[in-house]
Amino acid sequence: MEIKIGVQHVAREIVVESDLQAQEAVELVNAAISSGSPLVLTDTKGNTTVVPAAVIGYASVGAEQKRPVGFMPFTKDD
Repeated sequence: MEIKIGVQHVAREIVVESDLQAQEAVELVNAAISSGSPLVLTDTKGNTTVVPAAVIGYASVGAEQKRPVGFMPFTKDD
């Protein structure tokens, strides 16, 4: 799932591809903001991203969806 975090006074957002469920990601963001502790996320490759709670502008949690695997058949239009 894709998690986007907007940081105050920074034009680019942080994007983390994570194995978390949507509800788990929302709970982590809410806990970080309410406690003032940093938001710590680990992506699918094992990299850790730490964002200070005081600078979080917004967080967008993507919908949980399975990605298709395989190849589409090739058709040639005459």
